[in-house]
Amino acid sequence: MIRNFRLMKAIGLLAAIPALSACVSFGGAEPPPSLLSLSPDQKLAAGAMQSGPQSGSLVVALPAAPQKLNTIRVPVQTSGGTGIAYLKDAVWVDKPARLFQNLLSETIAARNNRLVLTATEAGGNAQTYITGELVNFGLDGPSLTVTVTFDAVKMSTDQPVAKKRFEASGQVFAAEPGAVGEGLNKAANEVAVAVAEWVG
Repeated sequence: MIRNFRLMKAIGLLAAIPALSACVSFGGAEPPPSLLSLSPDQKLAAGAMQSGPQSGSLVVALPAAPQKLNTIRVPVQTSGGTGIAYLKDAVWVDKPARLFQNLLSETIAARNNRLVLTATEAGGNAQTYITGELVNFGLDGPSLTVTVTFDAVKMSTDQPVAKKRFEASGQVFAAEPGAVGEGLNKAANEVAVAVAEWVG
């Protein structure tokens, strides 16, 4: 009798778990209807192969970023130029620096036909390293202008270190996740193409 009671109690607790999980929110807020990402305009075709000596490869390092971009939210510059807010319901699938690193790697590989490796794959033997800082990646609220600014640093074997600022911007029709996401994706691709041309 006691054993049956314990068994029924255990079954009751297990049955309550799904109902409990449906009522408890571990994120503290409702998830957004969709997540934003970056999509390269130029990408390698499926099955494309690239080869070459490891010493001649290129590595795109994860860019540094200011604290306002150290988040998956989209920053909005408010009036006065000193205030920062975050766009409601706009959430990236990853932090902007990581998304831009992936976009830049894909663009350089596709546009320049360069062998682009990760730092781990290169093992410290790459010919060229691209690093830098993602300075801006957000929306100016009053003007509805999105801006992507990347301070690129190029370090190549037996060459002087070079640094150059790249920037692209454009207006969006509304301060809404879809419009801002599309605008930032377009600006990020413009910057990535300009960096690819500079890298060669």
